[in-house]
Amino acid sequence: MLGVRGIPNVQGGVETHALHLYERLAALGCEVEVIVRTPFVPRELRTVGPIRLRRLWCPTRPGLEAFVHSVLGVLYAGLHRPDILHIHAIGPAIVTPIARLLGLRVVITHHGPDYDRDKWGAFARLVLRTGEAVGARHSHARIAISRVIFDLMASKYGRESDLIPNGVVPPELPEESDQVRGFGLEPGRYFLQVSRMVPEKRQLDLIRAFEQARPVGWQLCLVGGLADDDYSRQVESAARDTGVVLTGFQRGPALQQLYAHAGAFVLPSSHEGLPIAMLEALSYGLPVLASDIAANLEVGLDPCCYFPMGNVRSLAERLERIAQAPRDEESRAACRDRIARTYDWEQIAKRTEAVYRRVLSR
Repeated sequence: MLGVRGIPNVQGGVETHALHLYERLAALGCEVEVIVRTPFVPRELRTVGPIRLRRLWCPTRPGLEAFVHSVLGVLYAGLHRPDILHIHAIGPAIVTPIARLLGLRVVITHHGPDYDRDKWGAFARLVLRTGEAVGARHSHARIAISRVIFDLMASKYGRESDLIPNGVVPPELPEESDQVRGFGLEPGRYFLQVSRMVPEKRQLDLIRAFEQARPVGWQLCLVGGLADDDYSRQVESAARDTGVVLTGFQRGPALQQLYAHAGAFVLPSSHEGLPIAMLEALSYGLPVLASDIAANLEVGLDPCCYFPMGNVRSLAERLERIAQAPRDEESRAACRDRIARTYDWEQIAKRTEAVYRRVLSR
């Protein structure tokens, strides 16, 4: 498998997807090796459970990191001859033609049109569009994580895909709230966002909306690591000025508590594939507010849960409304059940394995 920075405990939707998927594929009997990037995985970490890790060097410069690692990764795969090379995301998919020339069977997963992300310049967008095109045209099989991506592959490239979504792990609901309180938060009285600190997640919109709404007794908590870039510095400054809680990257019991005791989850993003963080929030039964982009709409929430992307006033009004609504335990339980049935990693792994077997049978 090629296309992630690393597993485990590496922030990112594709990384979360890969960890859950390949743990379950290994349990089904697949021999799994994940090619990871040296800056994100310690030298001594060689396995994650039954999954083998192969660390390959890459530069740390954005824009070059994924490209160089993908080229080295496909050459490594060419030497070691796996039954299937599974490439995740359209950037790494640019090496699909090389993989075919090396005689490899290639499956790609399209996690979203990354060229729409705000951070990329013209050249990076061109590379990403090229990766999408050659991945679609030269892979043996394609997996789309959402109906939007499935339709894009058909209309843009005339290629059939397998629609296999992201999944969630039904969580236990921790009663403990010590770590939540350690961040200065009151259980049930804070809005939560869990994501990378990048412009398309629009943390600045959320901070401005919260500042306008200011529901009495409520706080805003942003979970995600801050990078050394202008956008992260803007988020940090805005959060400091408005009293927003920044927890940094969290995992394990701390993240479980933050989800379980939140009053609501908010995702104002301008770009998603199929938002794992939103699915995780729903698996905890949280009320959700999300921007009305196609990937978020596909989750199928009640229309009142969506607001026009970028409309800070509309988001502020919905924050006020949720803060005033009574907690509905029956609705939360029903939400947890629906998400667990619809986005089951066990079934997702079986469907992915079926794609592999179909490719191998040709």
